[in-house]
Amino acid sequence: MNALARKVVAASALQEDLLFAFQSRRGTIRGFGMEAALQRGPAASLAERVGSFFSKVGADGLIAGALPFDRDADDYLWQASQVTKTPAPVPSAARHAGRWRLRPEPEPAGYVAAVQRALAIMTAEEGQADALAKIVLARSLVAVAEHPIDIGMLLARLSIDPAITAFMVPLPHKAGRSRALVGATPELLLSKAGGRISSHPLAGSARRQSDIAVDAAAAAALARSDKDRREHQIVVEFILDTLAPFCRHLSRPEGMSLTSTRSMWHLGTRIEGELRDETVPAIVLAAALHPTPAVCGLPRDRAAQLIGQLEPHDRDFYAGTVGWCDGRGDGAWYVTIRCAEISGCEARLYAGAGIVPGSDPWAEVEETGAKFGALLAALGIDTQGVRI
Repeated sequence: MNALARKVVAASALQEDLLFAFQSRRGTIRGFGMEAALQRGPAASLAERVGSFFSKVGADGLIAGALPFDRDADDYLWQASQVTKTPAPVPSAARHAGRWRLRPEPEPAGYVAAVQRALAIMTAEEGQADALAKIVLARSLVAVAEHPIDIGMLLARLSIDPAITAFMVPLPHKAGRSRALVGATPELLLSKAGGRISSHPLAGSARRQSDIAVDAAAAAALARSDKDRREHQIVVEFILDTLAPFCRHLSRPEGMSLTSTRSMWHLGTRIEGELRDETVPAIVLAAALHPTPAVCGLPRDRAAQLIGQLEPHDRDFYAGTVGWCDGRGDGAWYVTIRCAEISGCEARLYAGAGIVPGSDPWAEVEETGAKFGALLAALGIDTQGVRI
């Protein structure tokens, strides 16, 4: 076997051993092979566990993985045997083929009923000191293929959109089956480089349109929507309040602005800060923020409790956070949205919408349906003419 052939074989073996991946216009981080696992536990013990882990592996170590939606549930974080950092990849146009069976959970009418229930609670509590101000309700779409889903191909398809970060992380086995969380998130929860941190919360959304004029009108309507601006402000204030004790300087230099992916318009606000103590790891700061009102609600604990009652399927690692952190504390963590749990031939897609007083239940059905779009397109599933 010549040298070129040996390199090809080695590269193929490495790709099959892919543990995690994060791909964006800023570059790509991939981890290969399971070197060591961080002891699993809830958010409350994360700082201690991370400190103990890096005291053993050193500053050159790097962990990556996922924190679940439930702060009391166990995280899932790994050190890879080998980590590569490269420039942004060339997008792939490969598509998944074959027929699919789709099953919404719940059906649109069931989701509407949950939204109506949440709105009734807000009305009943109006004026109370701890009244529910916002809740994010999600629904899922189960897609079953004829053949096992090619995760590498799916990740490549998702990375086509330059406005998102495509990611793949492993999940704990369930019922003896391996699982991975794959997605295309547009929302940066927190990044850290030395003493500098940034966050870019998104809240308030509208579907992109193929017609340029109609698309511009949708963006303009979102920008002046009182309901969406209130929803967005709740998220921004929460993040500022949470990060303030860690920072000597904290600001939102550009204020609120429109941002977009290929399928959605969003209201976004970039937040930047300088830490009082630059040794605080990115993952600890992310855990303090998570879950934000962008995926949970406010008050956070009350909203999380109601989500468990109103949603028919446990969120698990959806609406948590995925990312990486090195031994110097630098890293990047993203809100786990626009994602799917992949296991064999099955993909469970998730999408949520923020509910505040004035929300229209059927409009929230349309919003969550639009948010399935990126994953459906990447999987090669045509839903034209089908209400999901």
